[in-house]
Amino acid sequence: MTSFDKRGADDRLLSPDNAVLTIIDYQPVQIGSIGSMRHADLLKNAEMVVEAAKLFKLPIVLSTVNAHNQRNSDTVKPLKDLIGDTPSYDRSSINAWEDKDYNDAIKATGRKKIIILALWTEACLTFPTIDAIAEGFDVYPVVDAVGGTSTIAHETALRRVEQAGAHLITIPQLVCELQRDWNRQDTVPGFVKLLQENGAFTNLQ
Repeated sequence: MTSFDKRGADDRLLSPDNAVLTIIDYQPVQIGSIGSMRHADLLKNAEMVVEAAKLFKLPIVLSTVNAHNQRNSDTVKPLKDLIGDTPSYDRSSINAWEDKDYNDAIKATGRKKIIILALWTEACLTFPTIDAIAEGFDVYPVVDAVGGTSTIAHETALRRVEQAGAHLITIPQLVCELQRDWNRQDTVPGFVKLLQENGAFTNLQ
């Protein structure tokens, strides 16, 4: 039972060393307009993704739209509190990739695999995903932690980004991919806790 410690630059899977999490527009108006899933589930699932990013020490790039001019409020407090002391890049552009400060922040991480949470799926997720892929990034929308204005809007947007080359992923797959090996014992307790919170594991002991 001998595992590779790390696979390095040739790792085709997500790892704590090659991925960045970006969170775009988890603001009250956007959450309130989601019609593809329950708002409580959306927020709970987004929080699980943030917990995974913190467990595996991924950099987080946070962005909002129109908070500076008070047309919109900041990131919702439960999520903002969990993210902690992370800069937030406010924009006027619907497409975060077209905002220079945000774009620079992603590229400054030096990581080519982007795990993305964004509202709505059909706009603020789709647009930067397509642009990032065109620039050579691998993009992983977490499908059970994002939403659109309707089920058809959400599902159609996911089809579009997948056709563009995005790698759709769920929360259980994400945390398993980041953990990868039970011998990485420092993160095992948090890994198991996340899977239990998600419902993938049931504690029957």
